[in-house]
Order: sequence, then C-alpha cells, then structure tokens
Amino acid sequence: MTPQLDRLVLLQDTSRRGAAFCGLLSEKVDLWLQQLWENAGGPATGAALVAVGGYGRSELSPGSDIDVYLLHEPKTPVSALAESIWYPIWDEGIKLGHAVRSVKETLALASDDLDTATAILSARHIAGDPKLAEELAVKGDELWRKRSKRWLDEMDVRVRSQHRESGEVAFLLEPDLKNGRGGLRDVHAITWAERAGMSLLPGDHEAILEAYEVVLSARVELQRRTGRHSDVLLLEEQDAVSAALGFNDADVFMRALSTAARTIAWVSDELWFRVRSSLDGPTRRKLRRDEKALVGVVVRDGSVALAAGAEPANDPYLVLRVAVTAARNDARIERTTLDRLAESKPLTTPWSEEARRLFVELFLAGRPAVQVVETLDQRGLWEPIFPEWSVIRCRPQRNAYHRFTIDRHLCEAAANSAALVDRVDRPDLLVVGTLLHDIGKGRPGDHTDVGVGLIAEIAPRMGFDEGDTLILQQMCRHHLLLADTATRRDLSDDGTISFVADSVGTLTCLRLLDALTEADSLATGTAAWGSWKEELVGVLVDRVAHVLSGGSVADATDTGFPTAHQRDLLAQRRRIIEAVDDQIVVISPDRPGLFSRVAGVLSLNGLTVLEAAAHSADNQMALEQFRVQSNFDSEIPWDRVIRDLEKALDGRLALAARLDERSKTYRRPRRLPGLVTHPEVIVDNGLSHEATVLEVRAPDGVGVLWRITRALHELDLDITSAKIQTIGTDAVDSFYVRDSEGRKITDHDYLGEIRRSLLYSLERASSN
Repeated sequence: MTPQLDRLVLLQDTSRRGAAFCGLLSEKVDLWLQQLWENAGGPATGAALVAVGGYGRSELSPGSDIDVYLLHEPKTPVSALAESIWYPIWDEGIKLGHAVRSVKETLALASDDLDTATAILSARHIAGDPKLAEELAVKGDELWRKRSKRWLDEMDVRVRSQHRESGEVAFLLEPDLKNGRGGLRDVHAITWAERAGMSLLPGDHEAILEAYEVVLSARVELQRRTGRHSDVLLLEEQDAVSAALGFNDADVFMRALSTAARTIAWVSDELWFRVRSSLDGPTRRKLRRDEKALVGVVVRDGSVALAAGAEPANDPYLVLRVAVTAARNDARIERTTLDRLAESKPLTTPWSEEARRLFVELFLAGRPAVQVVETLDQRGLWEPIFPEWSVIRCRPQRNAYHRFTIDRHLCEAAANSAALVDRVDRPDLLVVGTLLHDIGKGRPGDHTDVGVGLIAEIAPRMGFDEGDTLILQQMCRHHLLLADTATRRDLSDDGTISFVADSVGTLTCLRLLDALTEADSLATGTAAWGSWKEELVGVLVDRVAHVLSGGSVADATDTGFPTAHQRDLLAQRRRIIEAVDDQIVVISPDRPGLFSRVAGVLSLNGLTVLEAAAHSADNQMALEQFRVQSNFDSEIPWDRVIRDLEKALDGRLALAARLDERSKTYRRPRRLPGLVTHPEVIVDNGLSHEATVLEVRAPDGVGVLWRITRALHELDLDITSAKIQTIGTDAVDSFYVRDSEGRKITDHDYLGEIRRSLLYSLERASSN
C-alpha cells in the first residue's frame, strides 16, 4: 500500500510557526519519501534521493514545491524507481520539481545554470546511497566557490531585477514576501554570497536571522490560511494572518513585518555593494572626487564618508551634510560613517538657517533622497532630526487606495515635488509642505486637523517664521482640496471656483497646492493620477488663478457649453448622436430619464463615465454630453454603443434586464478595504448657487451609475452635471441636481426621500 503524507494535523497545529513549522513539515516529507523509496525497492547503493532548493534547506511552507533529485550511478536503471516515487507525490496534489541525473550530469548543468548551482548548495540526503548525496554537496560547493565571480555578478543582476518587478516588502500595501526587496529570496541570496566567500558585517547575521523569522512566519500563515502557493500578502488576508501570529491588530503586525523587511533590505544592500566593489576591482572602480561634497564630507569609491578631522560630536550639521552629499551623488553612506554619526551633536532649537537649508536641499535632490532617509532612519539618525517620524515609521495604510506605508509615502511625495519646483515661488515650502502633508496620520483624530496642529510645532522648530508656518499649515489643511474638487465638483459652477479661491487665499498657496497635489497623487498609487485627473486639476487651477489675480468668477467659469455647434444641432429639433474620441453627445427631445438611459447603455458596453454635462433648451430639446473610458483598455466600440442607444431611446432595449444579466456574469474586482463599506449619500447645498450637490459613495460595480440616475429620475430631479470617479474599488460620484422647476432642493423631507431612494437602490444592487 502506498504511504500517504498526512499534513492535516500539522497544518491545524497553529502552535508551530515560521522555521519550526517548516522544519517539522520537512521532516514529515523526509519520512514519507523514505517510505516511498522503500516501497519502490530503492537500492541502498548506486542511487539516492536528494532534497534540494527550499526543501533541502528544510524550509517547506504549506504551499511549497518539493524539489528532489534522483541521483544515480551511470548505467544504473532508475526509470521505474522514479515513476514509483513521482506519481504518489503528484497524487497528493503536490507540485514536484524533479530531475533524474548522475552527479556528473548535475554538476555539468550547475556549471552554467545559476538555479541549478544554488539548488545543490542545499543538497541534503533523503534516501538511498548517502555517498552520492555527499559527493554532490561537496563538489557543488567547490564548483560554486570556483565560479563565484560569475555567480555573484549574475546574482547581483538578478536580485536587482527581482526588486524592480516585485517592489519592496517593507513599504507596499500588498508585499511579495518571497521576491520583494527585503523578502525571503534576499536572505537566500545573502547566504549564497556567503558561500562564495563574502562575509556579513558585525551584528548583521543576528539581525538577519531575527528578521527572517518574521517574514517566514508571515508566509507560512498566509499559505496555511489560503491553501495556496501564494507569496503576496493580499490586503484581505492580513487580518487573519495577523491573528494567527498572535497580533491583536493587523497594523501592528504589518509594522513588524515592515521593520523586519527593512532590516533584510539594509543588510542585503550593504552586502551587494561590497560584492560589486570586489568584482569591479581597483582598475575598474571609478574613483571620483565629488565637487559637491560639503564641509567635513568626502566621496570615495562611490560612497560618502567623513573627511579627515571631521568630529560629529562637535558638528550638529554633519549628519545633514552627509545626507545632502549622498543624495546629490546618488551614493551610499559608508557603514563606519553612519556609526560615527551616531555621536552627532543634536540640532539647536530653532534650527539655524544652515540646518534648514540643508534639510531642504536633501529633498530637492529628488529620488535619491528617499534611500538616504531610509538609511538614516535604519541607523537611528533620522528621528533626532525629525522626532514626529517615530509615529509614522513603517505604519501601513491598509486601504485599496494607498500603495505605501505612511513614511515611505511622504518621502516619495517629497521626492516627486522636487521635479515640480519650477511651478512655485518657494521651492523650500513645497518640499517641506509635501513632506508634512500627512504627518498627522497614525494619531487619534482627523489626520488633517492633527497635521495642522503638529506643523504649528514643527515649522517654528525648523526655523520657519510665522508667515511660512501658516502657508505650511494651509498646504496640510487643503492638500486634498484640488484633487477632490476637480474630480467631484462641477468646474463650470461659480460656487465651486469661489469656494476654492476663498479657501486657498493667495496665488502662492494655489501654486504650492497644485504641485503638492500631483506629487502626492503620484506617490499614492497607480490609480491616483492620470491624464484625466491632471487635466481637471489644471482646469481648476487656471480658473482659480484667474479669480485670485482679480478676474471675475463668471469669466472663469464660462466653458462654452453648449458650443455653437451643439446649439445648431439643438435647433434642428431631432435626435442626433455624435461620438468622437472619448466623448459622446446625445441630442434628443427632452424626456424624463434620458440621462439614466444613456448611462445604462454606456455601462452595458463596458464603458466608465468620467464626467457628464446636461443642458435643456427652450425648444424642448435636451443635450447630454459624456466623457468615457473603456474598462478593457480597448478601443471604444462606438458603432455598437450608438445602436444600443437608439434602441434604448426608442424603448426597444430591456436595459434593466440586460444590466442585471451582465452584472451576474461580470467578474467583479477583488473587494478590498477602502473608503466605502456601505453606500452613503452626502448633500451639499452650500457649494453651488444654482443646484444641490449630491455625492454618492458606494462599492463599484456594473450599472451603479444607471441605478443612481434612475433613482434621481424617479424623484423628478434634473441632472445638470455629474462627476464620476472610481477610488480603489469604490465609486464616488457627484451630481448637480435641480427640481422640476429648476431650483435647488431645500425641503428637508424631500432631501430625506432622495437619500432614502438612492440608498435603497444601491443596497439592493449590492445584495444581488
């Protein structure tokens, strides 16, 4: 009888985590394979079963492959033996990495293939002839050292490529625990580099082991929970993994994971820098003299170091000068220099002009500043400069909208802002304000209000005067103003432009907020900034700038809608549908529900509405204008859309039924924690002079816009304009509406019915 691998008991035993779990699972697999070997009549000599790769390291996670070699002496028949072992493994549903070779053949392959060469570094005897396993391990190690220069060079390239593809474990919302920078594969690469003759610096080995256990434990619990070979810790799995590891709060767990990954990344970067230096050698290495090096600082061999005679204990600005020099040259800071900088004299309070200038110059260097800050923070040198950093360090933002931890988000945003300084009068306020805009996160209360309060303390400490402090507070207070207004409000409405102009106050602040908005959005996530959002923010800024420069609001909001051409079409008093690029215009006899029907047809054809405008002419004709984008990154099928529109407007299309059918077959996007858990309706009667603004927030899905607009139609509301936005997996849509007599809705009972109707429609949709 074929022996079975009973993993269920071990999987259910949550007392074993990380390396302890992996070790015990590897032992169970060892015993099982030994039984398979015996049942198959495996010989004691001439052939051997050898564990390699992660299995050889006794690092089997619940979803790991089993990598084994069947080694054999030349001319020893092993085909039947191999089948007797491989098939039971496959029958267990386990992915098997296997090979049948002689030791000589394996070594020949390892001489040219990095994956094979690293796999046999962990070769471990399972069953059969132990001499074959020992021979492979010894000769594989010899071959590795012999060809170490080639392998180190190739590993260096591979490690960097891996990081580019998988991102960073420490700072990403959904980290790749194995392949990301600071993940398990980095630790493996460090181990392989050590086998090639490289050595870690004092203290790094212990730090790596501790950090490795944290990341490995997370991977084990992730795969234990999901039952899948998955290395990406998705947002929806983080609470469960956290609880399984004994954390009461997933945020605390993710901070611990981030801290561990930062340690691994730090040690890895240090090691591979020394690897590259050793490979380059004295003849290839560029010995640069940096003309930008500051007092007490030198650049040598691509690294920043302290100059002879520099005394950190007597120089409070030395840390900042080292940081600026490193950022300007995109260079690392020598380890010994970092150790000595720990002796630095603290900055005076308030900062001197030199300290403030150096701090600003660090971030004006752009992208390299991110890694410099990370280096200083890793060695405990950043918090003395910026004490508030401790609260946001490694703190996750566990929603679908933000990609990075808070600390990395702020660094990324500040680095982005350096490329936008030409837009503003005060580059120093731009980079500092961008760095501080989310400083209130991680503390109780509204993060914007908290941030404004913190800046009242931080800015004077940095040496900014009262006027500059107020501007920095304004940047924090209104850091979401331009983006939210541009994407959710009607930019042709006088009230919108007046509101933003009054809030911002000055052209200086407007320009700073404009640059901050772009820098912040680019640092948030891929969905947070695009051509559409950039265009809308640009329009808003131009119109507000016109008003702040003394121009009239009426001139600023004159959009020319409807155009002269559209007025001519309206005068024809017949149905006309025109589609060009990403816009469609529908002219039709004015009738209830026109907007809703058009929105439904667009949704039916896989199109997302970005914005819409409506106009009713005196001749009983209506104009609806929609700007859309395809959900499938394909060309918009306008011919089909127009055919469906004609049917819908003639009452020949079962729109409700068709949308319900599509909703049932539509593959919904993975639902992530986001801004909205349940539909909500926000009423704003103060922003627009002529209309009531309804902001509707709901989980996105097929036909959401149609359901909303149909509910508004049923209540006899006229939609004059709409802004449609998807944030993560949420729809955040705004509608400017008037009653049947063209007035704002001020009756509280009526507003209550509107809210009730919208919520009912959306909640019914989400339950389907």
